[in-house]
Amino acid sequence: MNTLLRPLSSLRNLILICITSITCITFVSLPASAMMQQDIDLNEQAQKRLTGTWMLTGAPEIHADGSRGETFGANPQGLLIIDDTGRYSLQIYKAERSKFANPDKRKGTETEFRAASLDTSAHYGRCFIDVERNVLIFRIEHASFPNWDGSEQARQFELKGDTLSYRVPAGASGNGTTAISIWKKIR
Repeated sequence: MNTLLRPLSSLRNLILICITSITCITFVSLPASAMMQQDIDLNEQAQKRLTGTWMLTGAPEIHADGSRGETFGANPQGLLIIDDTGRYSLQIYKAERSKFANPDKRKGTETEFRAASLDTSAHYGRCFIDVERNVLIFRIEHASFPNWDGSEQARQFELKGDTLSYRVPAGASGNGTTAISIWKKIR
């Protein structure tokens, strides 16, 4: 009789091991999937806060020597539109821009082209908040400054209520200047 019980005992042990293993796997994987869902929720919430139409309210800059300036003048103009998938279009303009002497823009002077280039910043692509690093990411497809085409740029940012501000790092400009963009959500 003892010999008959041994196979049953072994079978019970095997069943107990399987049940214990399945239970452990379930409990171990639940927190990981819950954490993944939490990350997805945080990313979705962040994207929802970015989605909309934003009007530029300021564009100060900090030069490498610590002095402050305004590349786009005292009253810069701009629009940032972000859809719910993260596609964006951004334009910043100096408010007071000189018109070209000739109405045909192909016949502008070197000085006119230089001013038009420096008085404008535009790019489009995809943007999102990297919740883990707490930075705003621009995946730039094309930009008025061609060196930015195809680049990914991270920006320190603040998003308080309907105000978004971020810093373009000094390395992105190539001249040691940190540009700051301040946007107000209008829709």
